[in-house]
Amino acid sequence: MFKLDNNLLIELGLGALPSEEKNRMLNHIYETLEMRVGMKLAQKMSDEQLETFEGFIDKSDDTGALKWLESNFPDYKNVVAVELDTLKGEIKTTAPQIIAASQNTVA
Repeated sequence: MFKLDNNLLIELGLGALPSEEKNRMLNHIYETLEMRVGMKLAQKMSDEQLETFEGFIDKSDDTGALKWLESNFPDYKNVVAVELDTLKGEIKTTAPQIIAASQNTVA
C-alpha cells in the first residue's frame, strides 16, 4: 500500500514546506484521493451496492467499508493506485507554485 507521510511530500517536491503546511497538504491529498476513489467506485456500483456502502460511511465504519469493498470490489486497490498516481502527477507539476506560495505567506 502507500503511506501519506513526509517521504511522499519529498517525492512530490514538497519537502521544503513548513511543518504546518505539510500536515495540511497531507490532509488535502488524503481527502482528494478518498473523494476520487469513492467517485470511481460509485460509478461501478449498483444502487443497492451504493446504498450499502454509504451506510458504512454514514456510520463512520471504515473497517466495515473496507471489508465490504474487499469482498465486492477486489480491484479497489488498483483504483486507489491509479488515482494516487494521477494525483501525484498533478501535484508534482504544481509543486514549485505550492512552495512559492507557502514562502510568500511566511515572509
